[in-house]
Amino acid sequence: MILVTGASGNVGRALLECLQACGAATRAAYRDPRTTDRVIESGGRAVTLDLAVPDTLGPALDGVDTVFLLGATGPAQTTLELNMVEAARRAGARVVKLSVWRADEELTPIARLHRPVEEALIASGLPWTLLRPNFHLQNFLRQPSVREAGELRLPLVTAPISFIDTGDIARVAAHVLTTDGHDGRVYDLTGPKALTYAEAAAEFSDVLGKPVRYVGPADDEARAMMLGRGMPEFQADALIEVARAYRYGGADTVTSTVTDLTGRAPLGFADFVRQNRHVFE
Repeated sequence: MILVTGASGNVGRALLECLQACGAATRAAYRDPRTTDRVIESGGRAVTLDLAVPDTLGPALDGVDTVFLLGATGPAQTTLELNMVEAARRAGARVVKLSVWRADEELTPIARLHRPVEEALIASGLPWTLLRPNFHLQNFLRQPSVREAGELRLPLVTAPISFIDTGDIARVAAHVLTTDGHDGRVYDLTGPKALTYAEAAAEFSDVLGKPVRYVGPADDEARAMMLGRGMPEFQADALIEVARAYRYGGADTVTSTVTDLTGRAPLGFADFVRQNRHVFE
């Protein structure tokens, strides 16, 4: 049985679809018991689990041999994921953790949330696998300015980034969760090509048939813009620091891991825009 934490997020939902398609026995974990009840009523396997409440972890792990570990990004993420690592250690369950790009180097605040959990897994004696994807393409879905003003407004980054679709992350995770040979492995996951934000704006223009330009505001302005869209202060500050870390390079590497593991090339930027053009038009 595979326990999928973060089941209500972009990666978690896509992962559940992949696992169900291949017939794997899965149990989806949700914080909200109402969501759990809806899933069970529709015939699915689900459990209410709060990583902040250790007493919920043991029952969720009953009969589970593998855990997909994905906590919500926030100041408490490290502590919450470490709670699951300890519970998995007691249960003797294998753990596949979704981490972030270059987490081992702790270059960004988000990487620094993930690295202690990676280290705990490595020291746990459990079978483990780490997935380190680059920036998610789905972050572009939170850009209403593309539709409203023909502008891609993101913190200033001049170097290319090898963006990856969460569906490709999910397909890799499903493969790793359901096949052997991945224990002790670290997989760096990227899309098929690295693009600058200006090049991404050009792709938007080509697909949507209207001019879209990249606007890279100063950090203070970008932070205010994100807060104005309702983003939590912690996350806005973290994204500004990520932009500073990769402003002139460091996120442009392209790997073949998605294709190597799944046999299918990752989604390209233009195809992502086509799939989601209803959001951008």
